[in-house]
Amino acid sequence: MSEWTLLAVPAGFLLDLLAGDPHWLYHPVRLVGKLIEILEKALRRCFPKTEKGEKAAGLLLALLVPALTGGAAWGVLYLAGRVNPWLAFALEILMCYQLFAVRALKDESMKVYRALKKPDLSEARQAVSMIVGRDTDRLDEAGVTKAAVETVAENTSDGIIAPMLYMAVGGPVLGWIYKAVNTMDSMVGYKNETYLYFGRCAAKLDDLVNFIPARISAVMMMLACIPCRFDRRGAARIFRRDRFNHASPNSAQTEAVMAGALGVQLAGDAWYFGKRYKKKTIGDAGRPVEPEDIPRANRLLYVSAVLSLAVFLLVRWGILLWLHI
Repeated sequence: MSEWTLLAVPAGFLLDLLAGDPHWLYHPVRLVGKLIEILEKALRRCFPKTEKGEKAAGLLLALLVPALTGGAAWGVLYLAGRVNPWLAFALEILMCYQLFAVRALKDESMKVYRALKKPDLSEARQAVSMIVGRDTDRLDEAGVTKAAVETVAENTSDGIIAPMLYMAVGGPVLGWIYKAVNTMDSMVGYKNETYLYFGRCAAKLDDLVNFIPARISAVMMMLACIPCRFDRRGAARIFRRDRFNHASPNSAQTEAVMAGALGVQLAGDAWYFGKRYKKKTIGDAGRPVEPEDIPRANRLLYVSAVLSLAVFLLVRWGILLWLHI
């Protein structure tokens, strides 16, 4: 990572806070999604429709998607640098900006909050369905609120701190490799009949690349409880107790901190594709979940993101200084 990248990451972060994810701007993650679709169709044709065949095809997908995405990102920056260094720097900022989702996550979750405050449960269910993967038509007000808060908690890592960490280490190229893995998992990493074997490598790779970032994110969220005036002791206690109360080894890390910080109980049983799945709860039901917990969750999200940015860049700056001594 160059000194220019040290400036591009905070510039991209600031741009995300100001502009968010406007619908008129084509997002490169759509290209990653299209690449995954094309490769999936091709690999399924090339490999036999057996358990071993689907696992082999899935392994190849898990190797090709990050490699091609990272190669494309590096190639664009390299060619831009050959034309003009300032053009390459501008593209670095743009690529970093498109990896962040702070403003978009807040905006989408606050749509749920505003619908609940009207109150319009039908509108709230529709709004939360845009940011969660579960069925929402059966959710009551508490269920809709919990779903929104859980999404903010989980994506504090997946959508903000994890890509920020990878960008701090390897610039936008490594950041986009992470994003490719994350996108691949969201498309094929399901334990259903279609993807049980084909998507297994993608899901395991996503678990791997999020293992350290999820735990760093949890620590940053606990520290952010102090300026937010949330229950930092409760956050630490629930984190230690419930951070593995999820099928994923990573998702409950930040959800546990959020539950403890707010003093509410999250997770529990959920419906997916018309089927109810039994899940452990996270946190203690110290009080009922309420719509105001959504803006509270966003406050913790913002403070955690700013704190993480400062820590990551200070560490990287210190390493660069040490290398130049």
